[in-house]
Amino acid sequence: MDTSPWHRGEIALQTRVGSADRMAEIGPRVIRDRLVEQHALFYPLLPFVVLGTVDPGGAPWATLRAGPPGFLQAPDPFHLRVEAASEPDDPAEAGLTDGAAVGLLGIELATRRRNRLNGTVERDDEAGFTLAVEQSFGNCPRYIRPRPSEFLSPPESRPAPAVSDRLDGRARALLAAADTLFVASYAESEGHRQVDVSHRGGPAGFVRVAADGTLTVPDYAGNRFFNTLGNLLAQPRAGIAIPDVATGDLLQITGRTELVLDSPEIATFAGAERLWRLMPERVVFRSAALPLRFGPAAA
Repeated sequence: MDTSPWHRGEIALQTRVGSADRMAEIGPRVIRDRLVEQHALFYPLLPFVVLGTVDPGGAPWATLRAGPPGFLQAPDPFHLRVEAASEPDDPAEAGLTDGAAVGLLGIELATRRRNRLNGTVERDDEAGFTLAVEQSFGNCPRYIRPRPSEFLSPPESRPAPAVSDRLDGRARALLAAADTLFVASYAESEGHRQVDVSHRGGPAGFVRVAADGTLTVPDYAGNRFFNTLGNLLAQPRAGIAIPDVATGDLLQITGRTELVLDSPEIATFAGAERLWRLMPERVVFRSAALPLRFGPAAA
C-alpha cells in the first residue's frame, strides 16, 4: 500500500496514546491489499471463519460460518472464496449481498493464529461467495484462549431463532461464562465503507452486564492499530457474536456503543486500558446454529 491504511477514527486514538507517528510508518508495511502466501495457505486449514457485516438499516452484525477444512480457498492473492451456503436465519446474512463491504477474521484457536481481511463481496451463486481483498493483515495471539475446534455435519433442521430487544436469562448466562467474543464494526469515509471484525478474549465473565442489559467490555493492551475502537469512535455501533463452545448455540447482539477512555471504572477491570459499552437494540439467540464443537480451553 502506498497510502495510509488508517481512517480518522483510528488516527484519533493513535494520536491520543502517542503512537500515530509509529503507526503512520508501519501501517503501509503490515496492512496489504493482497494475501501473502502465508495467509493464503492458512485459511484452508480452518473449520470456521468469523464475518462482520452491515445490514440495510446500518446495524453491524458478527457471525460465524463453518465448513470442513478447505471450505476457504484463495484462488489468487486478491480473492478469498468462502464455500458456505446462505443462512436466512442469520441476521448477518442481509449484509452478504453482492458488492457489500465485509470484514473477515480467520482464527485457529488451538494455535492462537489469526489473520484479518476487509473486502467486498462478489456473489454469483448460493453455494458461497468470494471476497475481493482490500486490506489483509495479521494479528498477534494475545488474549486468545487456546482450544481445539471441530466441524460436524450440520443438523437437518434447527429451531427458529429467538429475537428480542433485550437480554433474557439464557443470553445473560452465556455472557457470564464467555471468555471469547467477536465484534463487528465499521466506518465510512467519502462514500466508502470499511467493515472490520475482530476477536476479544479474557477470563470467563470478562464482559460485565448491567441490570439494564448494557455490556461493558475491557480493552487491553494491544497493537495500537485501534481498528475496532477507531471504528466505534467514527461510527458508534457494533455487533457481537458469542458462541456456546459446548452446544454450538450462537448469541448475536447489535446496538449503540460508547467509548470510555478516561474513568475510575477502568481500574476495576484488571489490565484494562480503556472500556467500551454496547447498549443492545436487537438480540438474536440461535440454538444449534454452528456445526462446530470446541474443546476446553488450555490452562
